[in-house]
Amino acid sequence: MSQMNELPAEKLRTRCDPDMFDFDTTASLADLPEGLEQARADEALRFGLAMKHPGYNVFVLGESGTGRHAIVFRLLKELAEKGEVPPDLCYVHNFEDQQRPKLLTLPAGRGSQFRNDMQTFVRDLGPAIDAALDSETHVSRIDSLQEAHKAREDEALKALSKECAEDAISLLSTPEGFVFAPTRDGEPMSPEAFDALPDEERADIEQRVGEWSDRLADLLEEIPGWRKALYESSCRAEREALAPTVAHLMRDLRERYADLEQVIEFLDAVQKDLLDSGGNWGSGEGDEDDGREEEASKRFHRYQVKLLVDNAETVGAPVVYEDNPGFGSLIGRIEHVVHMGNQVTHFNLIRAGAMHRARGGYLVVDAERLFAQPYAWDGLKRVLRNREIRIEPPAEAQSWNSTVTLEPEAVSCDLKVILVGDRSVFYVLNEHDSDFAELFKVAADFDDEMSRTPGNIRYYAHLLAMLGRNAGLLPFDRKAVARLIEQGARLAEDSGKLSLYTRKLADLMREADFHARAGSRELVGREHVDWAVAARARRFGRYAERVIESIVEGTTLISTDGARAGQINGLVVVELAGEHFGHPVRITATARLGDGDVVDIERETELGGAIHSKGVMILTAFLAARYARHQPLSLSASLVFEQSYAQVEGDSASMAELCALLSALADVPIKQSLAITGSVNQFGEAQVVGGVNEKIEGFFDLCAMRGLNGEHGVVIPAASVRHLMLRDDVVEAARKGLFRIYTVETVDEAMSILTGLSAGVPDNKGVMPRGTINFKVAAALDQMAAAQSAFSSGDDKHARRRRRYEG
Repeated sequence: MSQMNELPAEKLRTRCDPDMFDFDTTASLADLPEGLEQARADEALRFGLAMKHPGYNVFVLGESGTGRHAIVFRLLKELAEKGEVPPDLCYVHNFEDQQRPKLLTLPAGRGSQFRNDMQTFVRDLGPAIDAALDSETHVSRIDSLQEAHKAREDEALKALSKECAEDAISLLSTPEGFVFAPTRDGEPMSPEAFDALPDEERADIEQRVGEWSDRLADLLEEIPGWRKALYESSCRAEREALAPTVAHLMRDLRERYADLEQVIEFLDAVQKDLLDSGGNWGSGEGDEDDGREEEASKRFHRYQVKLLVDNAETVGAPVVYEDNPGFGSLIGRIEHVVHMGNQVTHFNLIRAGAMHRARGGYLVVDAERLFAQPYAWDGLKRVLRNREIRIEPPAEAQSWNSTVTLEPEAVSCDLKVILVGDRSVFYVLNEHDSDFAELFKVAADFDDEMSRTPGNIRYYAHLLAMLGRNAGLLPFDRKAVARLIEQGARLAEDSGKLSLYTRKLADLMREADFHARAGSRELVGREHVDWAVAARARRFGRYAERVIESIVEGTTLISTDGARAGQINGLVVVELAGEHFGHPVRITATARLGDGDVVDIERETELGGAIHSKGVMILTAFLAARYARHQPLSLSASLVFEQSYAQVEGDSASMAELCALLSALADVPIKQSLAITGSVNQFGEAQVVGGVNEKIEGFFDLCAMRGLNGEHGVVIPAASVRHLMLRDDVVEAARKGLFRIYTVETVDEAMSILTGLSAGVPDNKGVMPRGTINFKVAAALDQMAAAQSAFSSGDDKHARRRRRYEG
């Protein structure tokens, strides 16, 4: 039985023959045709990016390291070159409502040109206004207006003073204002002289003073109207003085942007504001040239242009990758500055987001980074749903921010968003976010592997050549390519597949290139790839080495010779930093009279996961179905991973646990020179498990350290044979007969290999042959059932006697 189930060395590693290639080095290989390695995802991407209807954004799902970003950007580059360059986006001051800056959408390249022209306009505006307002003609006109106004006021006061003097009343000007005083002989009377007058005369004078005071009041009420007229005349004069200057400064601008209606409207608003403001633009103190441009910028900042997105250098449609997709980074933000203790802002402090820059093109975002940022996902959905970008702080979007800020005009949004994430993220969003399926209608699912057919192997060689060229590596010879293909199958954990984890392959190629360059070689050979694989294993091998050392030193008890009932060598895999290591673990089983319970000690101590507990329940069901169909299963059994102090998960040890339990029941020793892995179903059939290569190699390393004697080996499910891509030293040991790999399809086959006894097949009457394992197990369970029945009968008799005594 053992020899029939032993695998030949040729089955332990499916090699790639270098002679199948028609090239000598990868230097002669062209790059892989685009999208060939991910045909399904490439088709989905092209479909989603070509659809013009809303909601056809793309979610790229797959495992990290499968080349998702590289393929996406390669395709986007191809599509972007055929796309149109989007317009520039600018914000300008809104003269009607300064809190709501206006948006200008200008042809690509015109935005930066307009910004520069307006900066030149602002720089020239100050000196031009100063010159116009300081001109002799304008100053003379203003002086004439002011002198005429002053003369009018003086003339009116003089006339009033002359009239009241004829009435023996004098109009006097004092620091407190105008006052009336009685006169005698043309001179104001002193208070004493006034008091000495008869009462009737004093009353008459006071009456006349009151009348003249009313007339003065009427005159003073007219003076503000005269001053308003003076102001209007001055403003009119300033407008007339500035109008030619402003018109001259704007003449070139109007001619240059005559085809852009938005710009002409803005220039009209600027001209109107300049003329309306008039003398407010008078120059500040000082004639120094230093800082003149900065001063002009402050004086006329509202005439500047905020260039939000500049596509002057853009070729085709933009492709934007946002690696920090926070709310502000995506949607844009409005910055504030502190002025006199208050936070203030203006349209020049508006900052563009990635969605502004990607407008008219493509935006690529990593899903995990997006969901790590507060409000970012909601902000992205709002833009895609409303098809416009409205810059507002997330706090204000939630209506609890009291800081005064701007409300810029919204930007229409026409772009494709490509989210890159894991499959788990995609399925969670589909299930729990009702907006997701509406906004991301296309899923581009990246495969983790491809079939290892002769055609695909040749394509894979082109892929390796492309990875090497992209990384600037030395050419690889055909033997090195064959070794990389074998490693691709090892990464896929399937000899009939090739891994598409291009990141790991590219890393291995870089490390092999390093060894080749260290040896001053012009080509990378198979030996350099072997060295790179071995070096990586050494770098990450501390944990595996410590486990083996612990076993060899006797700290961890693992036997590799002799035989013992109820004890078996199971195999486990540990993942650390993306690297996998296998090592043996002792599994023991005990059986005794009981009520049919199989106690999983790992579960009872909360060290066993749900899948492991499921495996124990399945083997319990197998025992009951095979050996206790017509009688109670009258045993109590315990299963445990000895010296295991960490979480145990998975069902790959359920076959080992079942074999240990059968050994304990039959009291048949199991060879400790063997280890076993595999799960089992309720019919006792062996099922495939993962990490079979690492498990075999872990047990091989222990046996090799203790000394291989030809008795050592590993039992695996027959379905796992296609997953074998073992190390060369394991294959060579198997070829020499020093280490053996056995395959089994049932627990009976496994017990035959592990014990050397026949499992036993029941005859037509269902009776097991004597001396077989199944016979011993059935006999043990029959004895337990009989003992249980006798014990129960004894309890019944004792109970009846006690009832009679008590009665």
